[in-house]
Amino acid sequence: MYAVDSQPQATAPPEVSRSSRVKESLTRMKEKVTTKEGWVGDYDYAWLCTPSLPFLGKKEDRMPPFYALNDELPLLLAITSGLQHSLAMLAGLITPPIIFASALNLDASTSSYMISASLIGCGIMSLVQMSRIHLFKGYYLGTGLITVVGTSFATLSTASAIFNAMYKDGTCPTIIGPDGTSMRGPCPDAYGKVLGTSLICSFLEIGMSFASPRVLKRLFPPIVTGTVILMIGASLIGESGIANWGGGSNDCKGRPDTGIFTLCPTIFAPRPLPWGSAEFIGLGFLSFSTILLVELWGSPFMKNISIICGLIVGCIVSGATGYMSNSTIKSAPAITFLWVHTFKLGVYPPAILPMLAVYISLAMEAIGDITASAEVSRQPVVGDVFDSRIQGGILSDGISGFISALFTVTPLSIFAQNNGVIAITRCANRGAGRWCCVFLILFGILGKLAGVFLAIPNPVLGGVTTFLFASVAVSGVRVLATCRFSRRDRFILAAALTFGIGNLLKHDTFTYLFERVDNPNKGLQGLFDSITIVLSTPFLSSGVVATVLNLILPQEPEEALLRDDASSVEQIDHDVESQDEKVSKRAA
Repeated sequence: MYAVDSQPQATAPPEVSRSSRVKESLTRMKEKVTTKEGWVGDYDYAWLCTPSLPFLGKKEDRMPPFYALNDELPLLLAITSGLQHSLAMLAGLITPPIIFASALNLDASTSSYMISASLIGCGIMSLVQMSRIHLFKGYYLGTGLITVVGTSFATLSTASAIFNAMYKDGTCPTIIGPDGTSMRGPCPDAYGKVLGTSLICSFLEIGMSFASPRVLKRLFPPIVTGTVILMIGASLIGESGIANWGGGSNDCKGRPDTGIFTLCPTIFAPRPLPWGSAEFIGLGFLSFSTILLVELWGSPFMKNISIICGLIVGCIVSGATGYMSNSTIKSAPAITFLWVHTFKLGVYPPAILPMLAVYISLAMEAIGDITASAEVSRQPVVGDVFDSRIQGGILSDGISGFISALFTVTPLSIFAQNNGVIAITRCANRGAGRWCCVFLILFGILGKLAGVFLAIPNPVLGGVTTFLFASVAVSGVRVLATCRFSRRDRFILAAALTFGIGNLLKHDTFTYLFERVDNPNKGLQGLFDSITIVLSTPFLSSGVVATVLNLILPQEPEEALLRDDASSVEQIDHDVESQDEKVSKRAA
């Protein structure tokens, strides 16, 4: 007993002073900046830039080293990987503000500012999302992964219905032309009301972040999140992507007989044509086919920026053939920043319910995107650390929605496209992510660059964004593929798609739902408008149905699931045997 009591005490680790840590960091930084190893390392840059052309022969199966989350990263690789990340997400960042500005008929100066503000806001909030700041107890801010944020496509789809309601109820002006045709007037206040509404609704997602990730996963399993993501992509293809491919998503797609929209995008364009003209379809297909060719024969670097390659090729041909105008480039400032233009913040009551649903969908998407980022970064996807990444990511998403409104940007959410860049470059280090943020902020400050983006012809933008939105839909299919597709799952999916696809194919189905209600008061009318917006937005209506059914339908017992799987296999075998029997009978 005496021997046990007399054991020596453990020696405390030596304390390192703050000045020593700072000195060590400065020494390491100096070595990285002043040595070849610090700049270049042992990464295979030739592999990154070598195309897969048929006449070059088969490319050697060599792969560069994998740089994990906290590995020492050469400066050149950090910069090139950061540039790839920024270019990979660039098309997705500029598309929503372009569509918002077009829907509200805003002038070129305001439109170019909205693009710049989006890029700057995404760069700043991506830094926060990557940080993983410890708050208190087991709560964090950020994921600590390369999880960049971008302007949410969910907001894009919902805002379209909100803008339609604003023009319908007189919140936004409608201009009557000399020939009697009506057209939407400029309505910057509508954008301000969307910003203000999203600001107050962001507290829902902030509150959800403090719930257990396990509870959130039970509330929003893959059958719900996959359905929502699928319908977001599908609705954007119909509302924006393919419409712009044909010439424009404004009133010109209806091919009116009179007014400025008789030709696309308007009669004042450099070379206006009727919607759906062969020239427009050809320009869009050129951009789309460029993406396919880059994926087929491009280098790993080019594959990461295939969408930008499609935009560049389409713009070169459009400029040479007279479809581009440089007026937006001339009117854009050389340097800009946040709050050069401001919007009057307000709250549009009918938009509150839809925006709350948007933030729920953003939390759903965040769970899936963070899981994918952790997998591709070779980090665990189970356990307390992973749960804290989900909690921190959802919290950062909610705070991004609040701060982005103050930045004059619509809600920001985690982007999934960058997981492909991590997989191809084999670089999951956050140093590359921070350089990505630097490039995004730089792109936003250069105001002329926003003018260039605004000058992209609609067909070129449509050919690229149709593919981009289809990629979103495929992400939803991928999430759905993880389901077992039991009878319960199939029932939930079918019921959700009943509303989602129905809305997608016939947009005005629920527009007249409350038309015969006589003299509703202002509050009741606002509720009616909210319900109409939710029912008229495909991903919202399908998401609500899927969530409700997931909560009320009882789970199937494990034995029933096994019997269901076995019966499916037996049915397939029976079908094969019956076909063989038919063939043998015919042969006899």
